[in-house]
Amino acid sequence: MLGERSLTLLPVALATALGATVAGWGQGSADTDWSVVTGNDASQRYAPLGQIDRDNFGELEVAWRWSSPDNELMTGDGETTRRRMVPRNHEAIPIKIGDRLYVTTGYGQIAAIDIERGTSLWTYDPRAYVHGRPTNLGFTHRGAAYWKDPDLPGEGGRLIWAGGDSFLRAVDTLSGEPIATFGDGGAVDLTLGLRREVSRRVYSVSSPVTLCRDVAIVGSSISDGPRAPEAAPGDVRGFDVRTGEQLWTFHSIPQEGEPGRDTWEDGSWKVSGNTNVWTLMSADPELGLAYLPFGTPTNDWYGGHRLGDNLFAESLVAVDCETGERRWHFQTVHHGLWDYDLPTPAIIGDIEVEGRSIRAAMQLSKQGFLYVLDAGTGEPVWPILEREVPQTGIVGERTSPTQPFPTRPPAFERQGIGPDDLIDFTPELRSEAMAILGRYQYGPIFTPPTERGTFLMPGYGGGASWPGGAFDPETGMLYVPSFTWPVVNTLRKPDASRSSFDYVGRITSDVRGPRDLPLVQPPYSRITAYDMNRGAIAWTVPLGYGPRRHPALAGLDLPALGSGARGHVVATKTLLFVTSGRSLAFRGVDREATAEGAGRDDWRIETPALRAFDKATGELVGELELPAHTDGSPTTFLHRGRQYLVFALGGRGAPFELIAYRLPT
Repeated sequence: MLGERSLTLLPVALATALGATVAGWGQGSADTDWSVVTGNDASQRYAPLGQIDRDNFGELEVAWRWSSPDNELMTGDGETTRRRMVPRNHEAIPIKIGDRLYVTTGYGQIAAIDIERGTSLWTYDPRAYVHGRPTNLGFTHRGAAYWKDPDLPGEGGRLIWAGGDSFLRAVDTLSGEPIATFGDGGAVDLTLGLRREVSRRVYSVSSPVTLCRDVAIVGSSISDGPRAPEAAPGDVRGFDVRTGEQLWTFHSIPQEGEPGRDTWEDGSWKVSGNTNVWTLMSADPELGLAYLPFGTPTNDWYGGHRLGDNLFAESLVAVDCETGERRWHFQTVHHGLWDYDLPTPAIIGDIEVEGRSIRAAMQLSKQGFLYVLDAGTGEPVWPILEREVPQTGIVGERTSPTQPFPTRPPAFERQGIGPDDLIDFTPELRSEAMAILGRYQYGPIFTPPTERGTFLMPGYGGGASWPGGAFDPETGMLYVPSFTWPVVNTLRKPDASRSSFDYVGRITSDVRGPRDLPLVQPPYSRITAYDMNRGAIAWTVPLGYGPRRHPALAGLDLPALGSGARGHVVATKTLLFVTSGRSLAFRGVDREATAEGAGRDDWRIETPALRAFDKATGELVGELELPAHTDGSPTTFLHRGRQYLVFALGGRGAPFELIAYRLPT
């Protein structure tokens, strides 16, 4: 098998109770695990730990910084140093088993890290990068899954992940060696076994697989820039964790004789693609269900080649973990034209509604809605109503007359755009903002794309995104990070020699308001806390400070406006922790401001930070400046009686690292 492995021999004692989930943790334990990238199978991002609290948060210190093996590849003389081969984002989430962390890298490597020292124990390099740059985000990967065979005694287990080169792999946790009996020498080629041929150039995987009842459930990242209606299928598949054998396939676009095929008109079900799960998934092993959040069909912005509601696009689908059989589904967008993929795993948790105990599936969305469904049946916990929405004027297109609107809980982001949403710090700024808005089509949410250019708010990158939210099972509170990022989508006819679509979208994602300020009112990023037992918002606070230093806002004494950066959350017994990096909304000079080097764009610079909030009120308890940008979700656990917070640093030109915080001894 093509691959390289380096091993550093250091003494390591793995805990005997490997694979502990959040449900099994206790405050009295000397050690706890974080065995799933989202905290547990239910994607709750919660740990019942309380060692770090409001009184000592400010005392946190850096325990270590671990350098990713990708850094050496990026500075070498090999194929990875070419411009398009250099990663930009570092979104890896480590898992913790016993005395080790395990983390994947953008180049497809996987490493074991000694928690006490922050040093590599072994690194396995399958040389995934020789296949070239993965589609869409390039060399980005979010983590691995851990499995322990209950029938085998002793320590160890296996790590399973699918990478940008479209291979599903398994290695031994103790040695880093490939599992010889898994697939072909430790790898399964994911470009095989689909209902039609796919190319590695347009098909990859960037998110962790989900494990449920000894089945590895695998989604895919498929090119968002197709040139024709014919595209790679986004089918989700289940593989045997022991052998790598493909057990089942769920067709994301129903095929001949399958329910939902009639929602694809004129035979479009035969050729349409995408409709994939690119993000993280969740599972409920007790119910035997996996929850699949699907994305938009080909292409994202024009549906004249795929008329109909287009099941199971932009739907949450619950499937049987062992067979892949659909148990229920709920479609959040009919005939999607806005790239409103479901971007987060459904959060599974028990809530109490009017005296009834309900196991709920809580699905966050790009459009700012929170859909709350019964996890076993898919029935809405509160009514979700079909309401009329604006209709298209594009020849050949046919929009759905209605879209589903939850009646409860309220949306966590602003939806649609109009004059009342525009920046109004001064009359002059508002007047200038009105002139910018007037250049485009605008209206309520689900206003369809136009040739003039249509404002979408939220845009395709937010409200919620892949980090998801954090759910406290003890209080029924759900914490949602989001950011306001309006974009403009302009439909145009493509060059017929390059594309067979009637229309494609041209996205302006960096829409500038007056004097380079945001076009709309703050906050530009926020945390929203829901009381899920009532289906109500408990509090909302800005995340970060935003453009308060802009010269046009001088002397206004503004509060925190929100940084426009994506937040990543984890909840504990005592605090809500949130990491955020540099802004996505206020682009420009990406450097640190200094007294000597301060320039006219210094107002754009938002310092990456780790913040702690009071879970009940949203009060900012404290914040720590981070030494580099972060796109990483925090992992927290107890190791030898000390609580750690570990997450990814780097990207955007900075080295890729993990950083670990803990209290001093």
